[in-house]
Amino acid sequence: MFTKKSGAIIYGMQIKSAQQMLDFDYLCGRDPSVIAFINEWKNKTYHKLFFGKNEVLIPSFPNFEAIPEYLHKNIDTLVNFASFRSATNSTKQAMTSGLFKNIVIIAEGIPERETREIIGLNKEYNLNIIGPATVWAMEAWVFRAGNTGGALENIIDSKLYRSGNVWFVSKSGGMSNELRRVISDRTNGTSLSIALGGDKYNIMQFQDAMKIMQEREEVKMIVMLGEVWGRDELIIAEMIQKWEITKPVVAWCIWTIWEQISWEVQFGHAWAKSNQDEETASYKNIALKNAWAIVPESFMDFWEKIQTTFEKLNIESSDENNNILHKLEHIENRKKTLFTSTISDERGEELSYNKKSISSYTDSWSFANVIGNLWLKKDLPDYGLEFINTILILLADHGPAVSGANNAIVTARAGNDLKSSLIAGLTTIWPRFGGAIDWAAKEFSKGVYHNISAQEFVEQMKINGKNIPGIWHKVKSKFNPDKRCEILWEISKKFPNNKHLQFALAVEEITLEKKCNLILNVDGMIAVMLLDLFEDIWMDYSETQEYIDAGIFNAFFILARTVGFIGHIVDQKRLKEPLHRTPWDDILYE
Repeated sequence: MFTKKSGAIIYGMQIKSAQQMLDFDYLCGRDPSVIAFINEWKNKTYHKLFFGKNEVLIPSFPNFEAIPEYLHKNIDTLVNFASFRSATNSTKQAMTSGLFKNIVIIAEGIPERETREIIGLNKEYNLNIIGPATVWAMEAWVFRAGNTGGALENIIDSKLYRSGNVWFVSKSGGMSNELRRVISDRTNGTSLSIALGGDKYNIMQFQDAMKIMQEREEVKMIVMLGEVWGRDELIIAEMIQKWEITKPVVAWCIWTIWEQISWEVQFGHAWAKSNQDEETASYKNIALKNAWAIVPESFMDFWEKIQTTFEKLNIESSDENNNILHKLEHIENRKKTLFTSTISDERGEELSYNKKSISSYTDSWSFANVIGNLWLKKDLPDYGLEFINTILILLADHGPAVSGANNAIVTARAGNDLKSSLIAGLTTIWPRFGGAIDWAAKEFSKGVYHNISAQEFVEQMKINGKNIPGIWHKVKSKFNPDKRCEILWEISKKFPNNKHLQFALAVEEITLEKKCNLILNVDGMIAVMLLDLFEDIWMDYSETQEYIDAGIFNAFFILARTVGFIGHIVDQKRLKEPLHRTPWDDILYE
């Protein structure tokens, strides 16, 4: 089921459970097992948790589809904390996602009909599904699904930080921690331990788990805790008699006291009541004993049978503690950080950008390479570097008359320093001046993502009373094209993918039928080419939207135009231009 590379998605924002899983990972000397959270319908974000004494960032996504492909290779398990109202739907989504081989369902009270639907669907997918109403599963030294195993002190006392040779399975979650401790005191510890769940219908049943354990070479003996009601334990007895289970099985079915009660009673589990003799605990204990399972005379003798059975196997026990107390000290003395940086690190002999030394960036002598790593945390392909360098050149300045440059000039002439004058110019950048790149990227990406036609896109914008961003120019037209767009068009031919650009050109074809100046302008051109570049470097739609919302598309305009603003400010300082005052004849007084 689990391996030391098993990675989990946690459905629901169960931060405490995730931290307990990470603490277990650290004690076991494996990499972090928690890959991400699913926080349904919420935007992607990051959460600080600890791995040992250091913090790690764990992302959350709105759904399974939003999990980026580069994370897929590490995922094999879903720990589903969804409520009983939504656990069935989320489990079905997980089953059909193709991401998982193990699913653990925590919720109690899932309608029995829905559980049977999951069982039916799993005949197609054949996944290991534990639950519902389970308290999770754990493989010592390998993987911990949820909170099972208790506090770290109990993990250590039960020797769960290293692998043993005993496998344990039960319906009861409450007994799981107790039995692990008992087993660790009397053997070399557990291997895999599973609480199948206390609902009437379990997806994984005793016989399914037994088949897994029969194939596991490191499992030398099996401990099973059965219950009243049902025939599962009788099936195990049959499997032992047929030699389908050849390893020693120490078994006991609890709640034999039921037979001493004269009235009908149901115990804590949904299935724990008996309607016929063969469903009683005593009947099943006798059947297991007759099938050569090792069955005590009473529950009080269970511990002794576990110990004597293990001793007969002559397995050497190890006292290796894996430096466990030192690791526990790290966990107990950790400290939260105040800031997070994922793009650069000034510690060490040389500053690094995105985990690469700054000297390595001088090999290409491309500032666009630095932008790619600091802004996008990715190496850009050669055509992407050329594109970024080109737009920085094309957008650097647009003369002194535009609002941003004008503001910077007026502020500089008022005697302000370069920084203040630059800020004055930058504050004018918004959709009316230079800020349309973000807006155009937002609208065009939605059109492509939802696979609507250019005609539908234009009509929807009209119905919503919106102008189409990136379409229109005050001076340039179909008959007087923008040279900057022509330059970008030549670069676009080097892109392996230009579907956003083609969509925008299809929109332009429609808008030009209305007016000749409703062209795809330089803002729109940059926006759609950036969208194509982002897709080329393996960004999905949700990740791209995240960058749009952060303002990264406009950032290219801001960065480029900063160069021009500084030029105008220095120009005014050099010319010693006096304080600017707007002439009266440029103002309408009324």
